[in-house]
Amino acid sequence: MDKTQYLQQFVDETGWYNNIVLGLILPEWIWRPLPSPLQTWLRNYIGGSLLYLVSGFLWCFYIYYLKRNAYIPKDAIPSYRAMKLQIIVAMKAMPWYSALPTLSEYMVESGWTKCFSTISEVGWPMYMVYLLTYLVLCEFGIYWMHRELHDIKPLYKHLHATHHIYNKQNTLSPFAGLAFHPLDGILQAIPHVICLFVVPTHFMTHVILLFCEAIWTANIHDCIHGKVWPVMGAGYHTIHHTTYRHNYGHYTIWMDWLFGTLRDPEDNYKKGE
Repeated sequence: MDKTQYLQQFVDETGWYNNIVLGLILPEWIWRPLPSPLQTWLRNYIGGSLLYLVSGFLWCFYIYYLKRNAYIPKDAIPSYRAMKLQIIVAMKAMPWYSALPTLSEYMVESGWTKCFSTISEVGWPMYMVYLLTYLVLCEFGIYWMHRELHDIKPLYKHLHATHHIYNKQNTLSPFAGLAFHPLDGILQAIPHVICLFVVPTHFMTHVILLFCEAIWTANIHDCIHGKVWPVMGAGYHTIHHTTYRHNYGHYTIWMDWLFGTLRDPEDNYKKGE
């Protein structure tokens, strides 16, 4: 198979994703004539928006109403107004968030990255090695990107402070997960794209992991301490929103442990007592 045929696999796969999302939601005459990158952006925008809104509403309905007071004390439940403002901020940023996976998919289709199309090309053992390497590098990159957004004062003032107005338990909700300045959200996700140039990565896995960000960020802003070591759950991330100097990590606590910024929710609770 020559390079052109090989890259066509990525183009076909992207077209398949577009068909699934856009074909189910929009009449074909609206999206089919659009250039492929615009189709991809529209798919990412619609898919990302639905994932954010549906997962957020379902999660809020479960923890604030079906399980009222089981997980969150009554005085810690955020107001409708707070959640509405978070949704507005996130939805204003969503068109810009959608541009990042669109760009990454274009670079994959153009053959600029180390992506591979099928796991059979490398085999399951190497796929797992590459996936673990990808995740570790993403953890490292996201940790330092997040930390610098705090340490570099202009970045914090003009970008990251938009997210940190939610600094108490009764202002945090799953909807706060994507309530960022658009550039802030893109900067924190960009290690996922940079890794494509460093580590051979399965294309579908990359796409899935990017969309998992929406669910993960909703989860870590619900203030419920899941106590699943070494996961950087909401208990850790709530501390981040109240101290500003701890728990910068993404999926795990390891980078904070390694670089001395970890604060455990159990220790925090004991100090509070």
